[in-house]
Amino acid sequence: MKTIYRLVLGSLLLFTACDNDLDQFPPNIASSDSLEDFAGVLNAAYYYQLASVTPMAVMGEFRSDNAFMFEEPYPAFDRFNSDLTDMEDQFFGPFYTASYKSILSANIVIENSSDAEEIGEAKFLRALAYFKLVQVFGDVTVNLSAEPSLTDTSILVRQPATEVYNNVIIPDLNDAIAALGVEIVDGRASKLAAQGLLGKVYASMGNYGSAEQHLAAVVNGAAAAGISLIPNYGEIFGAAYEAGNTEIIFSTQIVGSIVDEYAFASRFWNWFVGDDSKSDFPVDPDLVAAFDASDLNGGGTDLRRAVTLSAEGTTAIKFPKDGGLGAEHDWIEMRLADIILLYAEALNENGAPASTVLPLLDDIRTRAGLNSLTGTASSQAEVRQAILDERRLELAFEGHRWFDLVRTGAVDAEIGEAVNPNYYVFPVPISEILATDGVITQNAGY
Repeated sequence: MKTIYRLVLGSLLLFTACDNDLDQFPPNIASSDSLEDFAGVLNAAYYYQLASVTPMAVMGEFRSDNAFMFEEPYPAFDRFNSDLTDMEDQFFGPFYTASYKSILSANIVIENSSDAEEIGEAKFLRALAYFKLVQVFGDVTVNLSAEPSLTDTSILVRQPATEVYNNVIIPDLNDAIAALGVEIVDGRASKLAAQGLLGKVYASMGNYGSAEQHLAAVVNGAAAAGISLIPNYGEIFGAAYEAGNTEIIFSTQIVGSIVDEYAFASRFWNWFVGDDSKSDFPVDPDLVAAFDASDLNGGGTDLRRAVTLSAEGTTAIKFPKDGGLGAEHDWIEMRLADIILLYAEALNENGAPASTVLPLLDDIRTRAGLNSLTGTASSQAEVRQAILDERRLELAFEGHRWFDLVRTGAVDAEIGEAVNPNYYVFPVPISEILATDGVITQNAGY
């Protein structure tokens, strides 16, 4: 396991920082087309995903009703105003930089490699990076070249999110699906991962008709690919259970000896367990209340609670720090339960009856020690809420909650206040705006 990042130690092409994150080239080669072996460049594309982990974890949970900060200026995540611009150095800057480095590495492979599977992996990684960028910033700069012009600043202009979806992410994922096999090897991209990501993309666009098709392919093809729900919820998470984990479709693998943009191995879990004074007790009481309601209405004790929260309900322990393994926790980008719940969401949005949709949740709820929801909800709105609630408890502290609220239009209802849609996305790093003399612009409200 984690072969990709161990290879990085010997073969990673580290990029140097220039005026902006699109102007970065490997310093030890004259040009990308002089290479004959692109395995190292592909490994670099995987490696640069590492620095997206902590920012996505913090944005997905602390912007939502699952967690909150104590120490200023970090409570800005719970204030829907311009204050988040103060978080650039710790979150948005490293995320932005690493994402475009991953994209540039992928571009080099796509343009120059003759290996169809390498190109398929690179297209998956490019799509994943752009999907995260669009989720976080909305409109973004698009670069599909291995050697972008250093003088044509027009390529830096942010492109509408819908165009990024339609012209970059969706075509890349379709190509990846065609090129990749179903077997998941050493944490690399697979056909199933590309299908699942494409389903997520379409759902995020509100195109549930197309989302259903691709999510169904994952749900129905999981067994053949060796993917299944792990019977014990507690054995999904943590470094001790990563080898041979049959529920994980794709993860960003983390090795304690491999540093990222932060100059140390990713410690996304550190924000959840209360090890940082910025949030000694990060769990929002609203999440505790949600687990209480699950116990009360689910016909039993929700077994996910003891895996997710400390006994006091103040810290999140899903990714434990015990045993010296904390620095080795992989970041789960996609697992089967996530896809099953998203598939149920797509069916419901496409008008399927509750009697068809809710049984899809049975295996997930049975594992959690709860009764079936069949018969407890009937209208589309009721089923929508039931699925959103289930996703919250099943996927807590896996970075999904805020993006789920935005996708489903539930921000105001769940946060408990009227949130200006400007703040559904995050501020573009000011350093990028300054470096491009304002060609790259800031999001409204910031």
